[in-house]
Amino acid sequence: MGNYIRFNQYLKEKYGGRIQKISIDAGFTCPNRDGFKGHGGCTFCNNASFSPYAMSKESVEDQIEKSMDFYKKRFKNIKGFIAYFQAFSNTYAPVSKLKEIYDRAMEYDEMIGMSIGTRPDVVPDEALDLIATYTAFKPEIWIEYGIQTANIKTLRDINRGHGISEFVDAVIRTKKKAKIKICAHMIVGLPGDTYKDYIETAKLISALEIDGIKIHPLHVVKHTIMEKQYYRGEIQTLSLEEYADIVADIIDILPKDMIIHRLTGEATEEELISPEWCTSKRKMEVLNAIDSAIKKKSSQHTDKLTLKQ
Repeated sequence: MGNYIRFNQYLKEKYGGRIQKISIDAGFTCPNRDGFKGHGGCTFCNNASFSPYAMSKESVEDQIEKSMDFYKKRFKNIKGFIAYFQAFSNTYAPVSKLKEIYDRAMEYDEMIGMSIGTRPDVVPDEALDLIATYTAFKPEIWIEYGIQTANIKTLRDINRGHGISEFVDAVIRTKKKAKIKICAHMIVGLPGDTYKDYIETAKLISALEIDGIKIHPLHVVKHTIMEKQYYRGEIQTLSLEEYADIVADIIDILPKDMIIHRLTGEATEEELISPEWCTSKRKMEVLNAIDSAIKKKSSQHTDKLTLKQ
């Protein structure tokens, strides 16, 4: 693969084997879904399309134990697990409720930490103080903030419900807490965004010295506002080649020690509308396309240096 630090590589080298993330739905919602900031959620959002336990009625413990059993049977060299609170905004609750939920996941000895997916506008200092307490006995405590894009107009158009300043503020406050690692999410291909917006978003994330990043291609799934927009011809999705070239340019901007958690995104074939390459079956094809784009970019750079000499 390309010359960057992959999350699974980072974990394997640090812990001597496979560390498996376990996706958990703890029953949270979002402020742009429940009326606090808006209704309907982000226009691209259908959590069930990317989170296996989204809208689950199973307890946190049941979700964890079923997943542990599954992955232990599938992989021989499991060294531990990370609880991934993935569905919706996982700091959007009273701190007492957060502590109850986080404690239930962290009580497992095999759980080396947790990754908390959330929005930058629903992370009060009290929540960060709580999250920081887990770093005393769990080495991998991550908080994942979705910025998606640095284009404020696009954020409004997708009903995000927050701006850039909230993201910057959340990152700065989080970095003041001991040992909490930060991963930023960005989406490539949002309607209204241009190549310049992708680069600007990557530059902002880089300037804030964030620990990791997830880069997702926009993919339209069923039961979303974007589904309707797509069928009305208001939205177009990127080709695999376009996406790979853009991601190669983004990686070139990012700090070399930034950990790349994800370079693509998938939906089930039943949920996916477009583009057709955003499925788990084609994940390696996407990663190989990105790798090829990185190598091509590197080769072109070498050729230019040779010509100058």
